[in-house]
Amino acid sequence: MSYNLNRVTAVVLAGGLGTRIKALYPDLPKPMIPICGKPFLEWVIRYLRKQGLERAIISSGYKAEIISHHFSHQPVAGIHVQCVNETTPQGTAGGFLEAATRAQITPDAWLVLNGDSLVFADLNTAASPLADKAVEGVVVGVAVPDTSRYGKIIFDAFGRLLRFEEKMPGQGAINAGIYFLQNSLIQTFPANRPLSFEKDVFPKLLGRAANIKVNVAQAPFLDIGTPDSVVLGEEFVQKNKDHFA
Repeated sequence: MSYNLNRVTAVVLAGGLGTRIKALYPDLPKPMIPICGKPFLEWVIRYLRKQGLERAIISSGYKAEIISHHFSHQPVAGIHVQCVNETTPQGTAGGFLEAATRAQITPDAWLVLNGDSLVFADLNTAASPLADKAVEGVVVGVAVPDTSRYGKIIFDAFGRLLRFEEKMPGQGAINAGIYFLQNSLIQTFPANRPLSFEKDVFPKLLGRAANIKVNVAQAPFLDIGTPDSVVLGEEFVQKNKDHFA
């Protein structure tokens, strides 16, 4: 079964302070660091457009006005971008919920991803389990030879998420930080803030045996969280230009 990504709205989490690389760009939020002549966050939006999405909400925080100004003056063709400033830090899931609520829209499903990383997963394939209404969400993983640096996604023979394991050696799938969620699912999120997907939301969902699938991608990925990875970003974007609109 296939799933039409026109029915999905993306929420890009871009509210972090980026403390490890703040010394390099003290006046920019981390996702706005320039890579190949454009803010890194714009490359994320261009990837979403290439995948077929038509609407994205950016959940911003630190220096949110810089993000809003950029996308209002330099929009990406074919995708509507709305910026929602997180009023106080609320964690990954809390920031997503605030953005989703304040956007005042009701898509069939949401796509949540980070604004400081790029994972070139095939989102059409990843979202396809949502065509079955019994599937409440999808977690995207990336296959790697050693999961010890990242943590590992554990799932059963039917592809259902069981848990996240931290720093386990050996090959497997790591969490890409990309989640598809049926719109009805967000009504079941815990009320506490700050709220983390990995520590709060998914454990609660799995505690009630929610049907969360795992899609494992064989895909290049980059996180710009360190000075070294910022340097690698130029080559990474250049090598993967086909993934951008």
